[in-house]
Amino acid sequence: MPATEITVTSAGVVAGKEMLIPTGKEGPVLAHLQDWLSAKIKAKTAVKDVSASVLVKGIKQWAAYEEKAGSKKVLTVFKIT
Repeated sequence: MPATEITVTSAGVVAGKEMLIPTGKEGPVLAHLQDWLSAKIKAKTAVKDVSASVLVKGIKQWAAYEEKAGSKKVLTVFKIT
């Protein structure tokens, strides 16, 4: 399934999950999400699937991954099409 990286903004917590709102900026389109994951594994970057702990407004299918970049955590969200 094709996946598009999207930029999101946090809108707080709803029902124990973080609500994310897409800002309209879309990143690269990947033929499959596994392509991105494979590149991270090859680069020996640890990523954690946090899709179950977030909600993305207006998108039916998404995948969210968290990785450490220095001292802060980076959240990467994909829209699955």
